[in-house]
Amino acid sequence: MSYDLSSVRFCVVEDSRHMRSLVCRVLASFGVQDVVEVSDGNAALMELQTWMPDIVITDFAMAPIDGIELTRHIRNPDECSNPYLPIIMMTGYTEMHRVIEARDAGVTEIIAKPVSAMALYGRLVSVIDRPRPFVRAAGFFGPDRRRRQIDFKGPERRNSGNEIEI
Repeated sequence: MSYDLSSVRFCVVEDSRHMRSLVCRVLASFGVQDVVEVSDGNAALMELQTWMPDIVITDFAMAPIDGIELTRHIRNPDECSNPYLPIIMMTGYTEMHRVIEARDAGVTEIIAKPVSAMALYGRLVSVIDRPRPFVRAAGFFGPDRRRRQIDFKGPERRNSGNEIEI
């Protein structure tokens, strides 16, 4: 199945001009027409004050604000008008502790660099086809980090609503 992404708005946050250009060209090949490119998390936060994309694609390692900190700002409803915004993080740092750090910051999907068109499309389809409910718990707000459905019958079993309070 392919999607018409022509009306989906993207914000691409990447400090490497080459990688930013590559991601934008891949998005254009998917039919995307509305992309704002910024070179770091600080510029993205400024952009998000006046324009709201449907999906953010961000790099992990940038300065002065990296993708992890950017994600934390977006997930904070006091700082962002849409804390439910899907965030796809690109990273060359694929060690498990970094993936867990991104997940725990509230990243929706992670993609390893070098990014392929097929892998990026797969993450976009995941965000569209299988949106995860959001969880609010002590020290965390973001997409449910659990990927598997577990048949748990206890009092803290996640419900079927859009947001889960733990």
